[in-house]
Amino acid sequence: MKSRAAVPGLLLLAVASFAAPALAGDYAAFEPIGFSADGNVFAFEEYGIQDGSGFPYSTIYVVDTRNDAFLPGAPIRAVGGEDGSPLSKARHESRRRAAPLIEAYRLADAPGLLAAYNPITEANAKPQSLTYDAFAAAEAFRETYSVALEEKSFEPEGICKDFLKEVKGFRLSMTMKAGKAASEVLQDDSRVPESRRCPTGYQVGGAVTHRNDDGSETHVIMVLVKSLGFEGTTDGRWIAIPTRIAQ
Repeated sequence: MKSRAAVPGLLLLAVASFAAPALAGDYAAFEPIGFSADGNVFAFEEYGIQDGSGFPYSTIYVVDTRNDAFLPGAPIRAVGGEDGSPLSKARHESRRRAAPLIEAYRLADAPGLLAAYNPITEANAKPQSLTYDAFAAAEAFRETYSVALEEKSFEPEGICKDFLKEVKGFRLSMTMKAGKAASEVLQDDSRVPESRRCPTGYQVGGAVTHRNDDGSETHVIMVLVKSLGFEGTTDGRWIAIPTRIAQ
């Protein structure tokens, strides 16, 4: 979404390399929480261990998929207060704080499907494209989608000017829709939100799908934002780009 922070089911989907040695960077893991029955709300958690401080963190994002904006009260953050504090404690606290929103929209009842995952640890991954079938089905009934990401360069602003000659934005397009060629722009940055923390690159990280109660589908493309981290390393945070597929 154009202004959301990137600091942008109960099945564990991705554990990135947040347990790496010091100065290795902090790449958050993400876990979908779920959708509302009508597909208008989607929530996910990102979590990890901060490089430098060693503090565990967990952030829950709750997104209105119709206008690509956070719901009031989101995102919900929890950060451990000391090096060595257990990650589980931060994750439990963010879930506790997010419980009113999760329960109000019954998000845990519809975790959605991780239709594709493109982790940064996958050596053969294509970081700027992803092709996926929307739902598991017999081959004759599958509908295939593709997305492609193109990075864009911008003049750095604020604190980023002190460290980088340029910052990166992106354009994300759907290039195949239900097996047919398409050219649908899902996001096209005209500026880089400060919340992305001096971004240096992006990767298409996955697709989460949900069949809504009116027969339409909500697809959420997860984009990994690579940004300037502790002492020149690279951090990774997640943003969700939703789109509605009419039936």
